[in-house]
Amino acid sequence: MSKDDKRKDTVKRQREQSKRMNKMLDRASDCISAISEEHTAAGQLAAAAKASELLSSVWSLSPAQQLMFQANMSLTDVDPGSTPGFEGSKADGERFIELSSDDLARYQMLMYANGSRGSHQRLLIVLQGMDASGKGGIVRHVFNQGNPMGMHYKGFGKPTEEELGHDFLWRVEKELPQPGWISIFDRSHYEDVVMPHVYGTYPESVWRPRYERINEFESQLVADGCTIIKIFLVSSKEEQRKHFLGRLEDPTKYWKFDISDLDARERWDDYMAAWQEVFERTSTDTAPWYLVPADNRWYSRAVVSELLRDAMRRMDQHWPELNVDPDEVRKRLGE
Repeated sequence: MSKDDKRKDTVKRQREQSKRMNKMLDRASDCISAISEEHTAAGQLAAAAKASELLSSVWSLSPAQQLMFQANMSLTDVDPGSTPGFEGSKADGERFIELSSDDLARYQMLMYANGSRGSHQRLLIVLQGMDASGKGGIVRHVFNQGNPMGMHYKGFGKPTEEELGHDFLWRVEKELPQPGWISIFDRSHYEDVVMPHVYGTYPESVWRPRYERINEFESQLVADGCTIIKIFLVSSKEEQRKHFLGRLEDPTKYWKFDISDLDARERWDDYMAAWQEVFERTSTDTAPWYLVPADNRWYSRAVVSELLRDAMRRMDQHWPELNVDPDEVRKRLGE
């Protein structure tokens, strides 16, 4: 087969895959539209669950299975430009994100409602990755239909003098999600292992024991009803270079660039080695790591949306019952 024939064959397969993908997304969209037509809370929940299942069916293998860190995995083996499990196009991925965001907003409100009634279920999302790997974009796109009431975003930078005067988990504990809430960490307590590992700011006798501390900390959170989703965005040096140069050409993005970003870039291999050890030491059954290819931003956003929606769907929550006498309420309202 000639190169031209191979190219035509590839284009044909992509069109067929996109066609199949859109049929599934059309079904999910119809199901989402039908939710409001249900007249009972149970009916709406059943319709929402069906829509969520249809959205998940677009993946040939779920991200939770395919991207979860395994004992024999190496960070350097992950292809940053790949899109494992998703056979559609960028346009298909963006449509998936839009539909999934609608579903996420519904599950978020359900969790918040239950939290107001005493449920301990809540969600902590840990986003890590090299500079310009797309952490901020994920927050904007995945949660674009979410309700600010019930969501908390925290970006962790270099510890302040006050924070350095406390245990390394002190500043993290203050930002944990309340019952029914979602907390999103842009960087996290893992910086307090990776940074001294790379730069030697603390002796190993100080930072290595933190692995076990972190495992205990996260295990206690999960036992108390907090679901933890830890995501590392795997980007390439070339893609990072493109984004850095783009920031220099766009006055509205000047503020994003700091010369220290180049210092970290020069230690790229050291960072990869440090993160590899993090995954090996802290990817647990209760709080696993997911290594998400991130050069295609639409793909990493679709993956994160799928992971979150699937986690919230599996909470199997129901709308709280009315806790007042409706007749008494109507009477006081003059009906």
